[in-house]
Amino acid sequence: NVKQPLNRIIANAETIHGRLLGPIRENYAGYARDIASAASHLKELVDDFGDLEAIERPGYEPDMERVDCCELARRAAGLLTVRAADHNIALQVPPESESLAAIGEYRRILQILVNLVGNAVRYSPDGTTVRVSTTIGDDHRPAITVADEGGGIDPEDRERIFEKFERLGRTADGGSGLGLYIS
Repeated sequence: NVKQPLNRIIANAETIHGRLLGPIRENYAGYARDIASAASHLKELVDDFGDLEAIERPGYEPDMERVDCCELARRAAGLLTVRAADHNIALQVPPESESLAAIGEYRRILQILVNLVGNAVRYSPDGTTVRVSTTIGDDHRPAITVADEGGGIDPEDRERIFEKFERLGRTADGGSGLGLYIS
C-alpha cells in the first residue's frame, strides 16, 4: 500500500516543519513544508488513480443507500473550511435544521461535492462566497448545487471538463485532471 509511506513522509515533514523535535533553521522548516505539500499532492494522485481504477472496472455499480443531501453539503463544505478561509471565501450551506433525502453512494457523492466545492474555492476571487444549496428539481429529484462568484466555464468547455485528465490548460494549480471525470 503506497499510502502508508506517503502518510509517514507527510507526518515526519510536518513534525520537522512544526519544530516539534527542536529548533531548526528557517530554510529547513520551509523545505519540510514543501516536502509535506508535495507528498500530500502525490497521495491525492494515488487516491484519484485508485478511484479511476474502481469506476472503470467492468460491472462497477455504486453502493446505493439513503443519504441526506443537506448533511452531505455541510460535510463537503466543512472539509474545505480552512482552504476557503485562506482566501477569505465564505461557504454558505443549508442550515442544520434542513434535510433532503436521496438515494446514492454517500462516499461518492461526498467525493463529487468536495471536488466541486474545492474547484469553486480554487477559482473564485478572494473575499467572495461559495454557496452549496439543495432543492427538489423540476424532475422531482433531489439536487445539490454549487455556485460561486468566479468567472465561470466557457460554454464550449462545459463538456470537456468532464474528460479524463482535462484541466483546461492549467498546469500549476495542483489538480490531476481526474476529479470531475471521476465525479
